[in-house]
Amino acid sequence: MFHLRTCAAKLRPLTASQTVKTLSQNRPTAARTFQQIRCYGAPVATEPFLSGTSSNYVEEMYYAWLENPKSVHKMAYCQHIGVEFMFINDLEQCQWIRQKFETPGIMQFTNEEKRTLLARLVRSTRFEEFLQRKWSSEKRFGLEGCEVLIPALKTIIDKSSENGVDYVIMGMPHRGRLNVLANVIRKELEQIFCQFDSKLEAADEGSGDVKYHLGMYHRRINRVTDRNITLSLVANPSHLEAADPVVMGKTKAEQFYCGDTEGKKVMSILLHGDAAFAGQGIVYETFHLSDLPSYTTHGTVHVVVNNQIGFTTDPRMARSSPYPTDVARVVNAPIFHVNADDPEAVMYVCNVAAEWRSTFHKDVVVDLVCYRRNGHNEMDEPMFTQPLMYKQIRKQKPVLQKYAETLVSQGVVNQPEYEEEISKYDKICEEAFARSKDEKILHIKHWLDSPWPGFFTLDGQPRSMTCPSTGLTEEVLTHIGNVASSVPVENFTIHGGLRRILKTRGEMVKNRTVDWALAEYMAFGSLLKEGIHIRLSGQDVERGTFSHRHHVLHDQNVDKRICIPMNHLWPNQAPYTVCNSSLSEYGVLGFELGFAMASPNALVLWEAQFGDFHNTAQCIIDQFICPGQAKWVRQNGIVLLLPHGMEGMGPEHSSARPERFLQMCNDDPDVFPKLDDFDVRQLYDCNWIVVNCSTPANFFHVLRRQILLPFRKPLIVFTPKSLLRHPEARSSFDDMLPGSNFLRIIPDSGPASQNPENTKRLLFCTGKVYYDLTRERQARNMEADVAITRIEQLSPFPFDLLQKEVLKYPNAELAWCQEEHKNQGYYDYVKPRLRTTIDRAKPIWYAGRDPAAAPATGNKKTHLTELQRLLDTAFDLDAFKGLS
Repeated sequence: MFHLRTCAAKLRPLTASQTVKTLSQNRPTAARTFQQIRCYGAPVATEPFLSGTSSNYVEEMYYAWLENPKSVHKMAYCQHIGVEFMFINDLEQCQWIRQKFETPGIMQFTNEEKRTLLARLVRSTRFEEFLQRKWSSEKRFGLEGCEVLIPALKTIIDKSSENGVDYVIMGMPHRGRLNVLANVIRKELEQIFCQFDSKLEAADEGSGDVKYHLGMYHRRINRVTDRNITLSLVANPSHLEAADPVVMGKTKAEQFYCGDTEGKKVMSILLHGDAAFAGQGIVYETFHLSDLPSYTTHGTVHVVVNNQIGFTTDPRMARSSPYPTDVARVVNAPIFHVNADDPEAVMYVCNVAAEWRSTFHKDVVVDLVCYRRNGHNEMDEPMFTQPLMYKQIRKQKPVLQKYAETLVSQGVVNQPEYEEEISKYDKICEEAFARSKDEKILHIKHWLDSPWPGFFTLDGQPRSMTCPSTGLTEEVLTHIGNVASSVPVENFTIHGGLRRILKTRGEMVKNRTVDWALAEYMAFGSLLKEGIHIRLSGQDVERGTFSHRHHVLHDQNVDKRICIPMNHLWPNQAPYTVCNSSLSEYGVLGFELGFAMASPNALVLWEAQFGDFHNTAQCIIDQFICPGQAKWVRQNGIVLLLPHGMEGMGPEHSSARPERFLQMCNDDPDVFPKLDDFDVRQLYDCNWIVVNCSTPANFFHVLRRQILLPFRKPLIVFTPKSLLRHPEARSSFDDMLPGSNFLRIIPDSGPASQNPENTKRLLFCTGKVYYDLTRERQARNMEADVAITRIEQLSPFPFDLLQKEVLKYPNAELAWCQEEHKNQGYYDYVKPRLRTTIDRAKPIWYAGRDPAAAPATGNKKTHLTELQRLLDTAFDLDAFKGLS
């Protein structure tokens, strides 16, 4: 809109007739000038122009626009609204937007609507003023300078409710969150006010979080539409845009569970700050999920609170694009810039945005161009870094005062009515403040954003503390195996190589054995039979990075014809969703986390293409998955599958960095837990479960246990690469029958275990290195001298079972063996816990690679040399002699 004024000013000295004469003499220039102005959303580009009209028409339109400065087009685009839409490559959508802004007199409000808008502004403004009066020295990240956000959100929700939406899921940063909770979600004010009391005792487990990070879930009547509406505000950390994909995933899940395939019932609203919207790459990743078949939520309304400044950084240093919203152009989302000091313009734009989403089911952006009256928080001094800007801001009259004066001058309300509205809301706040003083205990669960009705008891506890057997009958295993090795669709041509793979699967089923892929298939298939929805997502997961899974079969002769055998297992099974994702980890893992939040009765898995790729999603892991229950009393059963193992393939794609996950586990290395139901109780007390399975059967059991447990914890699985096809990495059906369970450790079952008193060394290990160790032990004929115990569940640590193992081998040296470097892998986690297990009676020796900066060597020969060196150490019974 500023470019328009520049273009028009250059021609302004000419009279209208002179302009026409000039333009007629230079038609190409006329057309180019008009088109340039049109690009910035200036004078109307009507249908004939869009379809390619003569330059005569261009001249006439431009002449008409200059001749009549108060023309419709100038009124539409040179006031308080700027519209970016001409980049949209859909004529119908462009025309729809033009009709909304170029129709004369369309932006009219009734007196009743104006009074409602004023009342909402009163609540928004007075809420912040009340908090400032009562807690002037507390950080609250208030909304001063953008008080219009509250009526804006309520308008979007009202219009969406009118169009049939009954569930709105929201995500937002900290600024204005308490106001949104109070005046949009309608959380009880006393619950908000009592959060400011530093003397409250915490009643929930975990650490809790600051009040402006907490979420909420509330179902109520929308007073404007008289329809039920459910509102959910997702809890999130200070990582401003990290909640974006989480909100998308939760929205997708809610749509999925209620059969809303077009997004007509459930929708999302995302709030952003201008600096974060432009600066955070997760915004781009989330936008690129918006139209993917397995990830689309059928349109999100994005509201940017554009303070025109970051923390202390102004736009010149914060972005390279003209507007903070330019990232939205990549998905053809229309962008409505609006002056936040014009409440009626904001309301109109928000109505249009909600209608756009309802009509086209695509993303739309509302850019509220406003300011931040205080600093980054209420304690901050903005004049240090923006003196001129804040001199202007201090002169700025608050929007409530300006709008109230406008309505009084129009006769819509009188001064006493306005003052009565203020005193009425002030009284509500004072009464809630008085009630808040009665609160003595802080319950974070009152701020839960994703309740799971019926899953827990009324006081939020698990309904039991036991886990049933995860085994299956022979008939079920055989049935799933037969489907997994077939093509359950007629006249479907599969690839010749795949035909051989399926034939091999069929032979395994006849032999009552499973490999890794078939064990996973059986775990998934059995849960589908029990009504558990399964969603597996990630890069190339349909086939599997290592071409082992093949859950989606492609007809070799018909384009886009696919078959998913897993959905042909049982007559009334739950659906199986397997979806290749965009090349994103941060966005997609956040999305799957959000999906898993919606229901406890679903197994949601994200698989990294290689385990080390999780580090580009580290924010989701560090801020949501690891501490989510401690901060927000929100359980989540998401599963991370991270391919891991030193295969001589270089520093990347070798290590899934197990040390990072283990370092974040909350169990105490120096305390031997005293528990009755050790295996289940330990799981309940931990923040997540970390496993490295060495057998397909154990992988099968841990996936089934994830759902059969009476509570939910994130599960981190270090999955194999070479073991996918290793001839020894096979399991018998016997290991998966009723009565069988996940094995937290797998003890040695060879000659050493038959004569434990004479065993000289007990090696502990986890994962793939076990197969290297057994091969070397056999080659050295040391089966009676060295016992090897596999730790399959690393966290929570199996203190009880390992204690029995150590006592079984009273004369054996104890050593931990790993293929990872000494400063990586499991050693630093396992060693102090093993020492606690044996009451520090013996040393715990180390056999493995030396410390290193990179996860693995890039040279195959060096890799093999290192491997042989660690095996030599593991089986040299004199290796630790003389060491203190």
